[in-house]
Amino acid sequence: MQKISVCLLPYSMPDSNTTDFTNPSTFLLLGIPGLEAAHVWISIPFCAMYAIAVLGNFTILFIVKSEPSLHGPMYYFLCMLAVTDLVLSTSILPKTLSIFWFNLREIDFNACLTQLYFIFCFSGMESGIFVAMAFDRYVAICHPLRHSTILTNPVVAKIGLAVVLRGGMLILPYPLLARRWPYCKTNIIPHSYCEHIAVVKLACADIRISSYYSLSVAFFVIGLDVFFIIMSYTQILKAIFSLPTKDARLKTFGTCGSHLCVILAFYIPTLFSSLMHRFSHNVPLHLHILIANMYLLVPPMLNPIIYGVRTKQIRDRLLRLMTHNGA
Repeated sequence: MQKISVCLLPYSMPDSNTTDFTNPSTFLLLGIPGLEAAHVWISIPFCAMYAIAVLGNFTILFIVKSEPSLHGPMYYFLCMLAVTDLVLSTSILPKTLSIFWFNLREIDFNACLTQLYFIFCFSGMESGIFVAMAFDRYVAICHPLRHSTILTNPVVAKIGLAVVLRGGMLILPYPLLARRWPYCKTNIIPHSYCEHIAVVKLACADIRISSYYSLSVAFFVIGLDVFFIIMSYTQILKAIFSLPTKDARLKTFGTCGSHLCVILAFYIPTLFSSLMHRFSHNVPLHLHILIANMYLLVPPMLNPIIYGVRTKQIRDRLLRLMTHNGA
């Protein structure tokens, strides 16, 4: 993290060489330091990605709701993913665009912690939804005759609730710990949104508990989720390769294609961003921040496109809808 110049707040302690306050009233987000002159240009692809994400995910929700044949576990999980993507992208982009377009850098302390919570909470939920979708594909391919009896609507609802509770409870200590630290010297966050480590690094205290906890949660959530996904697909591949004909194998594997694509679109940027943030200290700060924004904006944009293109039922329903409106 680059060294940030000191910004003393008006209510600083007069008898100290450093400003010391438990909870600042506001933080200042810098956007993308070093690329301030390009903020307006950077906002164009950001805004386009957000518009595509909102339109695409609302379209998925509308199609699944209006088409009774899509009222099944796979599409219920897809709707959960769409809602998660909408909340995740909306958590960061409106504020980021206000910085880029209107130079509105201030963010209330509580609003900053709320944004921090929503970003990591819904990222954890999204990872959990991918595990649920992998389990759905495992049951559909390895136990097709029992799929409807295993993944009933109450079971799907319980899985969804477990995903929400896990994400909400594991991330709750992030803002709670951040709130209890004393902050000093500066209220400037060199980022376009309230990223957890960027916020707690401003504290005048030993923040190792926050750092260790966030690292533990990342390994616990991502590590376990990736493990369960790999285990599911190991069983799926065994079942696919046991099929008698090549056409049957390709057709069965094709039902997993969309899920594999969205998994890669989520985990690869997340892993890349996390590794860069922790180990690539020579990488310019603006590149860190651009990648951190990309991993929160690209998956919500790509997910509805991937499912819209690769899932025949959604594609056909969308084409009928477009043809009917155009007639």
